[in-house]
Amino acid sequence: MALRIIFMGTPDFSVATLKALHAAGHEIIATYSQPPRPGGRRGLDLQKSPVHQAAEDLRIEVRHPLNFRDQTDREAFIALNADVAVVVAYGLLLPEAILNGTRLGAYNGHASLLPRWRGAAPIQRAIMAGDVETGMMVMKMDKGLDTGPVALTRKVTIGPDMTAGELHDALSLVGAEAMAEAMAKLEAGELSIIQQADDGVLYAAKIDKADTRVDFSRAAADVHNHIRGLSPFPGAWTEIEVNGKPERVKLIASRLAEKEGALAAPGTALDDHLTIACGTGAVSLVRLQKAGRKALSAEDFLRGTPLPKGTVIA
Repeated sequence: MALRIIFMGTPDFSVATLKALHAAGHEIIATYSQPPRPGGRRGLDLQKSPVHQAAEDLRIEVRHPLNFRDQTDREAFIALNADVAVVVAYGLLLPEAILNGTRLGAYNGHASLLPRWRGAAPIQRAIMAGDVETGMMVMKMDKGLDTGPVALTRKVTIGPDMTAGELHDALSLVGAEAMAEAMAKLEAGELSIIQQADDGVLYAAKIDKADTRVDFSRAAADVHNHIRGLSPFPGAWTEIEVNGKPERVKLIASRLAEKEGALAAPGTALDDHLTIACGTGAVSLVRLQKAGRKALSAEDFLRGTPLPKGTVIA
């Protein structure tokens, strides 16, 4: 017999899981998502979240309380009489009344190998730290921050040049498959859970503006990981002088360079092709984007903004 599921998610990352559960034949009795936000070119139009739109396409009721502090919202959730809540990047911390508001509890799809990278930005932080492996975990939620016992794990290799955007897409699909499998086992009474390890805990803090500027005084590997870990959003950036004025430029893609940057100051162009010296080693900037413009390959960028050997960027 299919499960009666409340699905809770907001961004595009969560949509694959919603669709997978629906395709598996479960009854999605309601979807909770963040409220529509101002968007469009002028910020005047209210934009539905990707999950909100996907749920409407599937003809599933959508609810979007600001939070669950209001007793009416809590009671409305519990009144759905669901078997289980499935949570994937919903964007709110859930009170115990909600976590315990279904027959079988709440299960979260989390994009890391817990207990490493608990918190808001596990995909970006894993790449920025130089991790070579991550994954998706289905976790039974408790009142802590990503501290609940784990039901299912799927590992994903992080390639040396893989960006956060690419890893995001891969994990979204893996997570959908994992959650569908976990719910099938839960329905059959065959889902077992194990407590997380007490050691190896790291927190993936939300990406702050202060995290985004590139520091070329760091080792080349760290600079490369920083750039790809923030690509495509929010984007690592540096300042490049254009027509005598500093201009912020996003660095969308890079690769480690064979050139040795130790004899040049960090941030110095070692050739005419955007190979930049770092504290140790060097990186090649592969794709860049000026504010309000489209992203360009290094070759196309240099046609409009020449940066000859010896130029220093910061």
